[in-house]
Amino acid sequence: MTKNRPTHAYDSQDLWQKDKDHFIHPFTDFSLFNEKGCDLITDSEGIYVEDVRGNRFIDGIAGLWCVNVGHGRAEIGQAMADQATRMAYFSTFNNLSNAPATELAAKLAELAPSHLNHVFYSCGGSTANDATIRLVHYYFNRLGKPTKKQILSRNNAYHGTTYMAASLTGIESNNWEFDTLDHLVTHLSEANCYRRPEEMTEAEYCDHLVDELESAIERIGADNIAAFIAEPIMGAGGVLMAPQGYHARMQAVCRANHILYIADEVVTGFGRLGHFFASEAVFDTQPDIINVAKGLSSGYAPLGATLISDELYAVLSTPQGPGGVLSTGFTYSGHPVSCAAALKNIEIIEREGLCEHVRDIGPYLERKLKTLAAHETIGDIRGSHFMMAIENVADKATKELLPVEARVGDRVAAEAQKRGLIIRPVGHLNIISPPLIWTRQIVDEVVAILDESFAATTLSLKADGYL
Repeated sequence: MTKNRPTHAYDSQDLWQKDKDHFIHPFTDFSLFNEKGCDLITDSEGIYVEDVRGNRFIDGIAGLWCVNVGHGRAEIGQAMADQATRMAYFSTFNNLSNAPATELAAKLAELAPSHLNHVFYSCGGSTANDATIRLVHYYFNRLGKPTKKQILSRNNAYHGTTYMAASLTGIESNNWEFDTLDHLVTHLSEANCYRRPEEMTEAEYCDHLVDELESAIERIGADNIAAFIAEPIMGAGGVLMAPQGYHARMQAVCRANHILYIADEVVTGFGRLGHFFASEAVFDTQPDIINVAKGLSSGYAPLGATLISDELYAVLSTPQGPGGVLSTGFTYSGHPVSCAAALKNIEIIEREGLCEHVRDIGPYLERKLKTLAAHETIGDIRGSHFMMAIENVADKATKELLPVEARVGDRVAAEAQKRGLIIRPVGHLNIISPPLIWTRQIVDEVVAILDESFAATTLSLKADGYL
């Protein structure tokens, strides 16, 4: 890492022990953590991160789908410092505001589809989705339609881990032994072209999924359904690609039944697919609501936002009566330091043409990754631009999975990390979601590492009797 940047010497063993003793990590596998603890990342710059022992890695997951402009952007840090020095925080409740939150709301309205002109701030993706459902229910209450409460989501969807967001999430293992608000959510089938019924063409599969939505509406009753929520490309559920035309057709059915269409662009927004917002530009939809976080600030500060249509705002902004207020929000809604970070982040994306860069390099990344398909354990390589996944299988022909105890995703990720690359294991999957500043040269280096890593994984699986 650059030597003139701030550094701090850590006692690696002391830090490792403190982490193991006191930090409850999200999505911890305690069968591993209790013995091995965590790898501690302490430094970062550009596309690289460094652990506490000084080992350097290519960041293949952009922190967690989010460090879109890359690490160590001094101008974002300076924008945050300047704002913190000028005014770190003041409430946005009760007709108070601040300059960064106001400027960012206007900028988001400029970038978003033309009817999404109003912004409600939260602290991240989960809270954005949670707040959205509360606002949607309030919206229909204000319209005199209090029975419209059901939210349609999808199996293997990921919308977060706060109570409502976890209920929207359709990844079964995410909610083992956790309670969910099942009475408010109905899950439909995920759109998974790789595992669609063999007898169906992609077009027939799309018809099947649309028919399922229509059947669910008929069964539940449109008067009882408030909204359908969907990621343009399903993220943590496996980077699942829907069939051509799926999103536009699902939205059309929702519109015909007075059901709101919510696009969860927490991952796909801010350049990952080559556009600030993918819903309209890539998938030909005009959502009533778009939720964003992650790439909004490139992870430099916690921030989420719900972009709301003019039609919804007209209802939300009408007082219930004398003294009535929109009584929802967060202490940190529109936090000035986070909003300052987001404004500078957006400035960098625009100035450096990162959306255009992704549209150029993304197809190259897709093509190069697909050269790995010859490996014995790789069943599918899918995704779009800088949002990709590799699905590992025991048998390519039958698509049968390896047993859970084989930990195939973990094995591949560990082999890659040995070779200087961090990718994300999710069960039998490996996800690549890099900073948007990767070049062709870096793509070539990454694919070479992955080639070696899958070869080594195949050998280890055979040695352990799994293949």
